[in-house]
Amino acid sequence: MAFSVKDKKVLVTGGSKGIGAGISEVFLKEGAKVLITGRNEEDATKYIEEMKEKGFDLDFVKADAASEEDTINLYKKANEILGGLDIVILNAGYYPEHRIENMTLENWDTVLNINLKGVFLNTREAMKYLKDGGRIVITSSITGNRVGNPGLAHYSASKGGVNGFIKTAALELSTKGITINGVEPGNIMTPGMRDVLGPEYIENQEKTIPLHELGEPEDIAYTVMFLASEEAKYITGQTIIVDGGQTLPESPFDLN
Repeated sequence: MAFSVKDKKVLVTGGSKGIGAGISEVFLKEGAKVLITGRNEEDATKYIEEMKEKGFDLDFVKADAASEEDTINLYKKANEILGGLDIVILNAGYYPEHRIENMTLENWDTVLNINLKGVFLNTREAMKYLKDGGRIVITSSITGNRVGNPGLAHYSASKGGVNGFIKTAALELSTKGITINGVEPGNIMTPGMRDVLGPEYIENQEKTIPLHELGEPEDIAYTVMFLASEEAKYITGQTIIVDGGQTLPESPFDLN
């Protein structure tokens, strides 16, 4: 692998399922030391066992991305467990479906707290431990930044906010020699996509993608790894779209 992340100390939020699991595994395969975090200890334990069967060891700290107390404690523990921090991957996210007319303030606040406030809290704490050459990479989305999706107004707002945050954070972090960038996934084949949304949804989505298939978590993971690598040292404040070309057609007729 051309991208140098070997022996790097990496924290991945939401790192035990879906895209986060793909990110964590790719970094482990490339020789990084990985700590994952999330709210669900059962999911993390299961994932850690899966990785052990593949010959990889990693650590877990339970934390809610939207909790200031949890986040402060997380970075203290991560710094102790890993012996420092080189790379922080902010992947934790939440995307329930609520149409605006039926959306409660609690629905709105829950999504914004996890997806946007969580990014702020984690970035603020990461700054205390990352040194010159440190990397922050955030999982954003094409939803809210490139396209809309009925039922996901709160999610769209949160991811639009994430992209705006990245730009200003890049200016502030540059004084410390730290870069911050994002990846905007399109439709990615995760357990949630497969088990919850089902084959009909997947088939319909594939029809809208020029490459005619959903992406895999590894497609996001390798893009994240590039942005986290030494080779990406001159990139900051940017996002990369990884969507199989889904956002390119002007109309469905262009896919014929």
